[in-house]
Amino acid sequence: MLLAGKKILIMGIRNKWSIAFGIAKSAYENGAKLIFTYMGEENKEKIEELISEFEGSKAYVLNGASEDELVKEVFTKIKEENGKIDGIVHAVAHANTEDLHHDFIYTSKEGFSHACDVSSYSFVLTARMAKELDMLNENASLVTLTYHGSTKVIDNYNVMGVAKAALEAGVRYLAENLGKEGMRVNAVSAGPIKTLSAKGIKDFGSVLTVIEEKAPLHKNVTTYQVGNVATFLLSSMSESITGQVIYADNGYNIMGI
Repeated sequence: MLLAGKKILIMGIRNKWSIAFGIAKSAYENGAKLIFTYMGEENKEKIEELISEFEGSKAYVLNGASEDELVKEVFTKIKEENGKIDGIVHAVAHANTEDLHHDFIYTSKEGFSHACDVSSYSFVLTARMAKELDMLNENASLVTLTYHGSTKVIDNYNVMGVAKAALEAGVRYLAENLGKEGMRVNAVSAGPIKTLSAKGIKDFGSVLTVIEEKAPLHKNVTTYQVGNVATFLLSSMSESITGQVIYADNGYNIMGI
């Protein structure tokens, strides 16, 4: 098993349809002990039920993944209760609904800042806080989630495309910084999937249809398939890979018209 004996923190799990859950399933099946963060104390019972199939897992509420003091508090508790960890999966992103329903040019300053703060800065903060708290074991791997809209114009993705572009640039800079200590940082660019977050994107269903028509494999990717790519990046099998954006989209990104 690729992750036997390793402790992996997965940030941002929401429900069984989320990419974070697909990653958790793959990592667990490959031997990982799982730790989760989630939003909202009111969701505690739902999350505990959700992760109950991952024996021995723990979950911690984190109500602000881009808030320095909140992340420090939760990470400190995670380390105290679990010791050092071997990997972090950052599955945190958000944009205001109105900024996904209008042309990008109408993005408000608040909306722009919010999307970049939650979707991009939170990963920088995650890496920094984990480093400062000496939370990561030797050869640890950090993985975040991005999307093709970071490099190409995707209808109704708007400010999230800009936020994901910043996230991908952050991956490269963090890879250089943490590489000095033998740690790796990568991103998985997943194809479109029917997640709760995707529901906020106008006409999202039409995107899935285009993928089936145009992607070389003529089908949409699943959360579990994305999870397998993340598991690979978390494992020693990918020990020479860092600073990269790995596409898990059935090849759609290579296509032109």
